Amino acid sequence: MAIAEWKKEGTVAILTMTKGENRHNPEWCEVMLSIYNEILDDSQIKAIVLTSGDPKNFCLGVDTDWLLKRLGENDYPAISRWLYINSEVFKAMLMSPVPTIAAINGHAFGNGAMLAGACDFRFMRADRGYLCLPEIDLGIQLAPSMLEWMKRIMPYHLFIRMLLSGERIGAAELEKHNVITKACENAEKTLEEAVAFAGTFNKSRTGMAEMKQRAYKHIIDKMKNDDPQYFDYIPEAAKEGRSPVFMLTPLT
Repeated sequence: MAIAEWKKEGTVAILTMTKGENRHNPEWCEVMLSIYNEILDDSQIKAIVLTSGDPKNFCLGVDTDWLLKRLGENDYPAISRWLYINSEVFKAMLMSPVPTIAAINGHAFGNGAMLAGACDFRFMRADRGYLCLPEIDLGIQLAPSMLEWMKRIMPYHLFIRMLLSGERIGAAELEKHNVITKACENAEKTLEEAVAFAGTFNKSRTGMAEMKQRAYKHIIDKMKNDDPQYFDYIPEAAKEGRSPVFMLTPLT
């Protein structure tokens, strides 16, 4: 099964994740970045809509089967490499020189919520699906940069509530807090309205890129300066019996 595909509708690129729950692993990251670069090679593209071909899920985040296998093999270097390339996908959505719009047509959990949050705007179906940060119940920590870009899309009190409770939040409440631009009737309307909104953009890529560089400098600084201490494989830590991947914490 293909991981993702894209098509052009006027000046809008519709990037569709096409592998069921659209779990994040190294292969997913490589395909997503390749398609993203292919889209931007088309100078006529003025906006990107990111959605899913699955009728139930937008994106359920980390490929836990892949991750648990690497943990079982103590293959921490592979996990470290994946953390970095996954961050590049988030950065692509965040720093794109054209607006990125998430058409959330189903559940967006964990890294899937992060992916939607890294986009500039969000539309979400109201009849099905939730946005959720379940990491608190999984023993997973968020990277410093993730905390920064998620804080930018919602009121701080809601962010803390989601972060510490793992609660599932639906489109109606997300719209009330302006996390999403609009709660739409169903999946079809979600994509339709996201694409229509995307089609209103005709901005300079140079201007957009510079605007984001200034607006999101604090996030990029976190990626460069703070995330590595949680992403890097540290052999000394492994020798001492400590997990060398500090994104993971034991559940006690």
